[in-house]
Amino acid sequence: MSPTPKHFLDLDALDASTLRAIVDTAAAMKKSGRVPKALGVPAGAVLAMIFEKPSTRTRVSFGVAIHQLGGTSIALNPQDMQLGRGETVADTARVLSRYVDAIVLRTGPHATLLEFAHNATIPVINGLTARSHPCQVMADVLTFEERKGPIKGRVIAWIGDANNVAASWVHAAARFGFTLRIAAPANFAPAPDLLAWANAEGAKVEVMESAREAAHGADCVVTDTWVSMGDNDENKRKATLRPFQVDEAIMAAGKRNAIFMHCLPAHRGDEVTAAVIDGPQSAVWEEAENRLHVQKAILAWCLGSGRLGTKSKTRNAKTRSATKKKTRSAEKTAAKKTRTTKTSRTKTRGARR
Repeated sequence: MSPTPKHFLDLDALDASTLRAIVDTAAAMKKSGRVPKALGVPAGAVLAMIFEKPSTRTRVSFGVAIHQLGGTSIALNPQDMQLGRGETVADTARVLSRYVDAIVLRTGPHATLLEFAHNATIPVINGLTARSHPCQVMADVLTFEERKGPIKGRVIAWIGDANNVAASWVHAAARFGFTLRIAAPANFAPAPDLLAWANAEGAKVEVMESAREAAHGADCVVTDTWVSMGDNDENKRKATLRPFQVDEAIMAAGKRNAIFMHCLPAHRGDEVTAAVIDGPQSAVWEEAENRLHVQKAILAWCLGSGRLGTKSKTRNAKTRSATKKKTRSAEKTAAKKTRTTKTSRTKTRGARR
């Protein structure tokens, strides 16, 4: 393993070209149904998955992803480990680095993830923290582009609590070049330091308190559950966020062909109505499936040769091939004209004699 492992901790920690290559690789693998050998993922790679919080999509998609890449996974929780009996995060990271090839960590404090990565000598992947959920938003970008084409220059509306998923959407707005509108009550708005980062990066992020205003003319409307893991004020949160339910009227404020996304699990009747999430504009099931394809691409980037961006390379190869064909055709035409000219001159000289 490289002495400087490639961690996937947050979208703001990676450049736009790397993130674009990961999305393009995920799209290419999904379309082809196979893993290109050029990705260079070691055969038999082992992925440790540590979940301090419940998980369905992250746990299953990463487990299947490493299997499809030719490796295996081990799912762990603190109760099964010495971590649950007081062993330090740093020591756990050092030990696991001797056994496995990469680690996915779902935890609460973001500082725990950073400490784990700092002490690991293998790639560490953010499976969700209280700060962010980058793997989810990468799948969301892939889903959007499958339905609507390139996300650059489009308008995404986030409705509701500006939580950890919303934070990763802010990071994505800067890296993928789209406009993000966030509609949230004042006490559920994005953190000032996150908005300051977005402004410094030149991201187009707008914050407002009107859900309909945010959704107006949007290409995509996104929301998330009102009560997340660890929230203890359920009734208060629901009362405050009630005006931010995504219903048919909110979707109608967007573009006619706008899509709806939700990272799941969903609570019909709270953050979204059944008519929206189960309706024709919903892309949530493709979104859930795309967690698998994006996880494969993330693992390939972390573990492989780094040769991602299959889509771009294919496109460039086709362009080069077409250029070569045109060049050869032009050369043949020029040669033919030269032969014709020589023949004509010979006949003219013969006629004069």
